[in-house]
Amino acid sequence: MSPKEGRRGMLVVISGPSGTGKTSICNKLLGRERTVWSVSATTRPPRGTEVAGRAYEYVSREEFDTRRREGGFLEWAEYVAHLYGTPREPVFKALDDGYDVIMEIDVQGGEQVAKKVPESVRIFVLPPTMESLKARLEGRKTESAGQLSKRLAEADGEIGFARDSGSYEHFVVNDVLDDTVAEIIGIIESERERSSR
Repeated sequence: MSPKEGRRGMLVVISGPSGTGKTSICNKLLGRERTVWSVSATTRPPRGTEVAGRAYEYVSREEFDTRRREGGFLEWAEYVAHLYGTPREPVFKALDDGYDVIMEIDVQGGEQVAKKVPESVRIFVLPPTMESLKARLEGRKTESAGQLSKRLAEADGEIGFARDSGSYEHFVVNDVLDDTVAEIIGIIESERERSSR
C-alpha cells in the first residue's frame, strides 16, 4: 500500500489504568485503514504463545541500555525488574509513510512522548466509575484481594498524574466500547484536520 499523497500519519497514545479496556480499544483502532501497532522492545522473556516482533521485540538488557543511551527510544520505563521501550525509528518511518501509529503505554511513557513528539494525540481512558473498574478487575479473577486494592490505588494515582501532568489533552470514559472507539476516531480526525491547516 503506497502512502497517500502528502498525508503524514498521526502518533496516537492510548493510556489508562489496568481494566479500562485499552487493549480492546487499540484492537478496534487497528482495524482501520492505514493504522499500525507500535511494537515495544522489552528485556522480559516471551510468555506463552507470544511471537517475537508481534507482541514485543525481545532484547537483552545490554542491547536495551545501549539503544537507550543512543536515543533509540521514544519512551522507556522499568516495570517489575524488566525494561520496556518504544523504538523511535519504526514509529517515525510509519508516520512518514502515512500510517497512523497506535501506542498503548503508561502515564510515564505518555509524559515522555508529550515532550518528544508534542504533535502526538494523547488520550487517557477512564473507567465510568471506580466501582465499575473494581468490578472489571474482580471479573478477571486473576488477582488476590491485596493485589486488587493495590491495582485500584495505582489507578487512582495514574488518573491523578494524567490530569495534573498536562501530558494528556483528551480524556475518554470507556463505558460502551464501540461508542468509545467512535469518540477516539473523532478525536484523531479532528486533530488531523487541525494539524493540516
